Amino acid sequence: MASVTLKKNYRCVQSLQQFYSGGPYTVSSDGLFIACACNDTVTIVDSSNASIKSTIEGDSETVTAIALSPDDKFLFTASHSRQIRVWDLSSLKCLRSWKGHQGPVMGMACHASGGLLATAGADGKVLVWDVDGGFCTHFFKGHKGVVTSVIFHPDPTRLLLFSGCDDTTVRVWDLTSKKCVATLERHRSTVSSIAITEDGWTLLSGGRDQVINLWNLHDYSCTMSIPTNEAIESVCVIGTTTSFALCLQSNKAGDKSAFQFLAVGEHGIVQIWNSHGAVCLFQQASSDVTVSKDGEEEAKRGFTSAVMLPSGQGLLCVTADQEFLFYSPIQSQEGRFQLNLNKRLVGYNEEIVDMKFLGVEEQFLAVATSVEQVRVYDLGSMSCSYVLAGHTDIVLCLDTCTTSSGRTLIVTGSKDNTVRLWDSNSRCCIGIGRGHMGGIGAVAFAKKLHNFFVSGSSDLTLKLWSLDDLPDDANDAFILKTKAVTAAHDKDINALAVAPNDSLICSGSQDRTARIWKLPDLTPGVVLRGHKRGIWSVEFSPVDQCVITASGDKTIKIWAISDGSCLKTFEGHTSSVFKVQFLTRGAQFVSCGADGLLKLWTVKTNECVATYDQHEDKVWALTVGKKTEMLATGGSDAVINLWHDSTAADKEDAFRKEEESVLKGQELENAVVDANYTKAIHLAFELRRPHKLFELFGALCRSEDAKSQVKTALGVLSMEEYRLLFEYIREWNTKPKLCHIAQFVLFQVFSILPPTEIVEMKGVGELLEGLIPYCQRHYSRIDRLERSTFLFDYTLNGMSIVEPEPEPETGVVDDPKDESLMEIVGQGQEPAVEEDGLKKRPSKKRKSLKSNGGNKKIKA
Repeated sequence: MASVTLKKNYRCVQSLQQFYSGGPYTVSSDGLFIACACNDTVTIVDSSNASIKSTIEGDSETVTAIALSPDDKFLFTASHSRQIRVWDLSSLKCLRSWKGHQGPVMGMACHASGGLLATAGADGKVLVWDVDGGFCTHFFKGHKGVVTSVIFHPDPTRLLLFSGCDDTTVRVWDLTSKKCVATLERHRSTVSSIAITEDGWTLLSGGRDQVINLWNLHDYSCTMSIPTNEAIESVCVIGTTTSFALCLQSNKAGDKSAFQFLAVGEHGIVQIWNSHGAVCLFQQASSDVTVSKDGEEEAKRGFTSAVMLPSGQGLLCVTADQEFLFYSPIQSQEGRFQLNLNKRLVGYNEEIVDMKFLGVEEQFLAVATSVEQVRVYDLGSMSCSYVLAGHTDIVLCLDTCTTSSGRTLIVTGSKDNTVRLWDSNSRCCIGIGRGHMGGIGAVAFAKKLHNFFVSGSSDLTLKLWSLDDLPDDANDAFILKTKAVTAAHDKDINALAVAPNDSLICSGSQDRTARIWKLPDLTPGVVLRGHKRGIWSVEFSPVDQCVITASGDKTIKIWAISDGSCLKTFEGHTSSVFKVQFLTRGAQFVSCGADGLLKLWTVKTNECVATYDQHEDKVWALTVGKKTEMLATGGSDAVINLWHDSTAADKEDAFRKEEESVLKGQELENAVVDANYTKAIHLAFELRRPHKLFELFGALCRSEDAKSQVKTALGVLSMEEYRLLFEYIREWNTKPKLCHIAQFVLFQVFSILPPTEIVEMKGVGELLEGLIPYCQRHYSRIDRLERSTFLFDYTLNGMSIVEPEPEPETGVVDDPKDESLMEIVGQGQEPAVEEDGLKKRPSKKRKSLKSNGGNKKIKA
């Protein structure tokens, strides 16, 4: 067998995060990105793959309204704090903010000129603001409830503002006269949406009274009321040049003055109407929203809003489940108009409990969350390709397989006590298994022949389900049959695994044991005892006769199948371990748990090779690709992370960096030899060599024009290199032998950089805190040294090493300064003679003095 190359590192290459929590959103003028409310933040999401381009932090209050300027340069937001903010999308900085309403802002609209912003408040007020100045230009009151929507007239020359309210009225405001010119009363419930036609002379209003009203803006009369049989959440006018209009005109020839519009609501279907005769041109046969059979659930999970995408990109509908559905019109083979669901972006996944790769090429990922449906994601675009709906309660577990005929199957277990078998090609349920008396906690397909699967339940039983009678082209779900049933454990069954040769099954339970069962009759085998808490995951080794288990006691154990003995125990997680999967032909494995960590282990050495902290909460789900050994993880934080093996890439990067380091090192030495200190210092920064950098600065400080050369060398540094230099100086400054050069360089840095730039430097506060105490200590030490030099001079004078001046001939001291000299002479010392400011030794030889009983005698 060829040697196995152990994996050393994984990289998180893709991440599907929560980007929309429901509520307001807005689409850019080119349709390339969407600004979404995500709790107290606003996320800028790429509409092609749901990747988060940037995040705008809020004020810890839920965002209630969002709007974009016509040129997409500015974003307007409001939250429950009533603060209205203007953001520059290029720098993500808040340009200005203000308050005006007495309640939360529920709607926003920006004028076509970009200079005015209209806000609708829960206080019943409609205000218009000057965007540049932040002051209120118009104050409209008259509504008696929460104003839900507000729009400007699309014609910039017609200064009209329209607002819809839950007091069932629509009001028209004239910005010139600053008055309400019309109150449109025809609805019997909340007005949820308003729109204006392209010619600007018809207003559409949709309400939750299941009626769409058409208003003539010449005289503000209601020209038509259209019953829709569902509460309307959004109405949109279809442009005459869009692909929608072209497809509709090819099917319906009518009055050229008529216009088409669409409506969405609580039923989750799209209806398209013609204003001429109030004819419904199209209605979806079935909803693409993941609705349940229960009427109440269906009412909660319809569409909440819709918007026509610019440049003929289609229709965007948003559901109450935080899903973005992108539609485009197509012509059927019969020439009939149809809506094609191009893409489904899921804004929030709830808690992810299980996931598995899907398909031969593993381009899809089946995900079970805390809902009744299973979502299948396309890993290329990270969009939800389709949804498997059929369970009536939360899906707890799933497994996938590809049969020898190339058919991809999915089995799911739910709290509704049933298992369901799905065909990924037809995207429909082809089998239902009933018989369990509790929720299904674990399912697993056969690994070799794929002719059965097993299920474990909270009713403490295992069931073996046969797939032998599975029809190839089943349109309706047939009833699955069981081949064997056994009472397996004393508590809930959490995990199941089938051996690679389909001869054994291992089950893990909350009763702290794992059990081996022999197929095909589920005959009991050995019992694996040793864990102190419930077992959450079990897996057979692909090459050895052993089983690995993960438990709530924070440990992972490998067991021998023959006698049930524990071979190895792995400790490292700080909380319960939920999933464990083998890698590298059984030589390694990965694990995840309640501590939010993903760990890579080597079996032979019991070593944890790497630990990854990419989740903020429990990691419930972990799956490994059979071919690529790509990883996918998901957990309570509703985040899906995809991991690729980066061992070879890291090795190549390390080799390339080492090669570059050697070349730059030689270049550095050449620069030192050429006395090109500016280049040498720049290379030392790139190579992160603080010792070499100190030597270079030391050489510069010893030069004649040290100041100018150091300033020249420092002048080419970037702000990041300056910050790094501060770190080096902080270290040098702690050592007395290095502090002189550190202080010299620091002085030059302060003379080059203005304080305003130093303050803006990242982490400068911590760096200066480390510099100041040692600078004070060095100053005190130098001060003490300078003071000691004066004492040294005095001591030298006292020891007569500094020779005195000669005694004046007159013996009279005229200068007061000579009193000290007389005192010295009185003590038997000869003062030194000064010539031209210098002390000169006298020509006579100095006599030695000795004391004798207090009398001094001078010997010849």
